[in-house]
Amino acid sequence: MTLLRQGLLDGRAVALAGGVPPAIRDALGALGALDVRVDASPINALVYDAGPAFAAGGQDPLRECIEQAWVAVREAAAGALIPAGAAKVVLIGPRPDAGPFAEAARAALENLARTLSVEWARYGVGTVAIAPGGGTTDEEIAELVCFLVSPAGEYFTGCVFELGAAPLIRSS
Repeated sequence: MTLLRQGLLDGRAVALAGGVPPAIRDALGALGALDVRVDASPINALVYDAGPAFAAGGQDPLRECIEQAWVAVREAAAGALIPAGAAKVVLIGPRPDAGPFAEAARAALENLARTLSVEWARYGVGTVAIAPGGGTTDEEIAELVCFLVSPAGEYFTGCVFELGAAPLIRSS
């Protein structure tokens, strides 16, 4: 992690859900974030990775990864994000080559991020989606996640970050 300064996430509590890769967990910890479970604890951000639930794709995994995303986001929002105010939800989609319906899963997570950014704006909760490219490394995703859950990333909400493809950011 060369672009982000040490201590950037000091004191920020970030809940992880959906099988977040170790690279993301390690990057968050290296910058000072606290890893907590999704419960009533005060948290500043939730990171949900749909990749493990989607696995090799198909209709059932598509349904499963989206349902798990909603359950994790709803639980975190009701228990900790909305009462605390300024917070971030980061949804990580499966890679485009993850199997049948990968694009549908990515689109569903983008739609969830856009919808929640409008619905939860009044509570200070911002939501974004990350759409990794086929060659995107976990370290690249980790760096973007760290930026998005930092104070500098609070500006972004309701958009998808497409990694490994142009344009980098699509906004509504």
